[in-house]
Amino acid sequence: MKITTTALIISLCGSAVGVPVRNAELDAEKRSPQAFRNGGSSADLPLPTNLGSLGLGGSGIIPSGLPFPSGLPFPSGLPLPSGLPFPSGLPIPSGFGNLGGLGNLGDLGSLLGGLGGSSSSDLDSLLSGLKARDVSVTRRESPQGGTRVTRRAGSITENGVTDKDACQPLTLIFARGTSELGNMGSVVGPPLASALRSLTNNSVTVQGVDYPASIEGNALLGASGGPTMASLVKQALSQCPNTKVVLGGYSQGAMVVHNAASSLSADQVKAAVLFGDPFKAEAVGSIPSANVKEFCAEGDPVCLNGANVLAHLSYGDDAQTAAQFLVQATGV
Repeated sequence: MKITTTALIISLCGSAVGVPVRNAELDAEKRSPQAFRNGGSSADLPLPTNLGSLGLGGSGIIPSGLPFPSGLPFPSGLPLPSGLPFPSGLPIPSGFGNLGGLGNLGDLGSLLGGLGGSSSSDLDSLLSGLKARDVSVTRRESPQGGTRVTRRAGSITENGVTDKDACQPLTLIFARGTSELGNMGSVVGPPLASALRSLTNNSVTVQGVDYPASIEGNALLGASGGPTMASLVKQALSQCPNTKVVLGGYSQGAMVVHNAASSLSADQVKAAVLFGDPFKAEAVGSIPSANVKEFCAEGDPVCLNGANVLAHLSYGDDAQTAAQFLVQATGV
């Protein structure tokens, strides 16, 4: 199988486009939705094995006892661009076997080998070429004045709930993927919000979840953003008792949805859509399964045991289908 330069760089960088790139071979028998109850503490969760490719290599906070695969073979002769700047001083856990062989691949090898590299100032420019797409956003006036949508570096921030916009029949609360910017990201959040607005004639309030969405946050299995999402649901219902709240999450954001839903009732959350969900085999809190739709692309290494990193970046194409599902599930 040919491994492209882009796929290799994405996997080494912990996926700055919201991809917790990893082998998604999660053992469903070892994970219980009950572990999310009562606050969703990650301490109550049995951590899955094979977390080595979640992008946690440089976090320096890997929980003890997690096995990392050794002796991973890499094909020889991979053409890699020279002079790629990487931040220095990244702590890499031991036990990566043949990954050390990347140490002779020009400056890229400094990420795993000598850990030297150049400064981190140019890292953003390197990763910007890997972002899935730019998002064209039209500034839209809210009934109270001002704008509800802010474009920022290909990502947007939505604060319809926290800004207390006028009540709408439908409220979407969305959690972005790892390292995506804003509170909606760029891969799924913006196109999903746009599709819902089109289908409902703008009768929807949209709110992104402000949580770190960091690489190391994957180890918390949604606990870094779940309580915040649950709080936003309660705030939305307090401000607008008749609105129907739906949830959405992409990649790490899908784990946030699982965590939040575990502390909410089916009366509080009417439906959910999840994209590239590492926990796709699990129930989403008490939301009826008929009101939950999972999107898992063929070859996705996060929700399937796939090897196509780019499949994990394709979910914006499912935004229209997801929006239609939410509208039908809620009857809006």
